[in-house]
Amino acid sequence: MLKGIFFGCLAGICYGTNPLGALKLYDYGFTPETVLCYRFAFAAILLGVTLIACRLPFKVNRREFGVLLLLGFLFAVCAQTLYASFNFMDAGLASTLLFLYPLEVAVIMGLFFKEKLRAKTAISIAVSLAGLALLYRGGEGGVALSTVGLLLVFVSSLSYAIYIVVVNRARFLTSSVKITFYVVTFCLFFMLLYATFFGSGFPPLPATPGQWGWGLMLGFVPTYLSLVFMAKAIKIVGSTPTAITGALEPLTAVCIGVFVFGEAMTLRLALGIVLILASVLLITVRRTSK
Repeated sequence: MLKGIFFGCLAGICYGTNPLGALKLYDYGFTPETVLCYRFAFAAILLGVTLIACRLPFKVNRREFGVLLLLGFLFAVCAQTLYASFNFMDAGLASTLLFLYPLEVAVIMGLFFKEKLRAKTAISIAVSLAGLALLYRGGEGGVALSTVGLLLVFVSSLSYAIYIVVVNRARFLTSSVKITFYVVTFCLFFMLLYATFFGSGFPPLPATPGQWGWGLMLGFVPTYLSLVFMAKAIKIVGSTPTAITGALEPLTAVCIGVFVFGEAMTLRLALGIVLILASVLLITVRRTSK
């Protein structure tokens, strides 16, 4: 079980680097859908190369194809709404509020799949949400939420929660790398459709080394690594514990804000970080003590 928790923590940390690459590319004047197309295109290439290097077959059956298509759509919605929210609120705050998804996973599993919500799981969720509340009001004088930004993050978190549940219930027998390759490829397909018909148009190729570098970073760290680690974690420990270990995602986003973008580290932020780490410890102790 400890191995699954470890993979879940790595997935959360990697996913938390999203604002870093996204905001750097926004500085070049790119729209959210263009940035996401770069992200998923680079990730699909990396995953395809991995499949070839590991001599893993690309073939999937009809049932797997349908589920993977659904996962690609869910992840596209999750990514687009999260990246769009960066234009309405601080990226670290948006990434923090995204962490509503563990609670949503627990509710979905309880309502539709009769999964019992254990006491320590409930406490872990409560502690993590308390930490998030502190992070949300972490700046001097507090932060005024944008209604549009809040709605976008809610849609993002809900689609991510459904994504985690579907991965868990699908019970794939194939490798995590193949699952992630098809999810990312289908996600790229949906993002290209959105960009072409509803967004800023078909994405241009990156024009500078910086654009190539940040696009590759987004494809590798918060996409390639985070999705592979998350798929491995879900297979080992299930949906709800994996979602809770994702508490390290907003923690990572806050640290990037402090150390990269020069945001102040207040006492409230520090307490929020401690509570989030405590929530991860609670779920880890529950799983590894069996």
